[in-house]
Amino acid sequence: MARLSARQESILTYIRAYHAEHRFMPSVRDIQEACNISSTSVVDYNLRILSRDGYIRRAPDISRGIELIGSESSSAAMGVRTIPVVSNIAAGEPLPVATPDVWDSEATERVTLPPELVPRDAGGLFAVRVKGQSMIDSLIDDGDLVVLRPVRTASNGEMVAAWIKSREEATLKHFYSDGPYVRLQPANTTMSPIIVPAEDVEVQGKVVAVLRRVR
Repeated sequence: MARLSARQESILTYIRAYHAEHRFMPSVRDIQEACNISSTSVVDYNLRILSRDGYIRRAPDISRGIELIGSESSSAAMGVRTIPVVSNIAAGEPLPVATPDVWDSEATERVTLPPELVPRDAGGLFAVRVKGQSMIDSLIDDGDLVVLRPVRTASNGEMVAAWIKSREEATLKHFYSDGPYVRLQPANTTMSPIIVPAEDVEVQGKVVAVLRRVR
């Protein structure tokens, strides 16, 4: 690993200490204030260097999206989880994404979840990035990440990632079973539901957490 400047050492030391105390990562503003740095852009610059040189892994658009790497990481001991961000998903009209059989494949982007966001019985969690604003009334906006638990069934009203087989497209909606049809209901009063035959829909995951994009 490359030699760090005094400021980068200070930031890394603070991230370790904050993580050990709180069991999740600090925000950019936390780092700015604690390390007496002039602006968040200076923090961001130094975090990019720490990421480049292999000290951390970072999702810059996600608040607290920092992961300590290698010997620096105490994620398992602290109960946090690192999960893949596998694709985009539409919160509007469906859009093409990776086919369901590869949703759990290796992904380059990853995000770390604090333990309070991880259900105790959750296995195989993954995240998708939202495109569109059809779920805005459920406080999910364009660019946010939704964390999903892989499931194949859902109860009425649950928010799911649904695969529409005939279109080979996925969408994020509230699920309702209406006899021979499934209604995929947006949380936006300006948008209409998607109604398709039940056999044309596969539930791929149920939303368990939302990570909002820093705006």
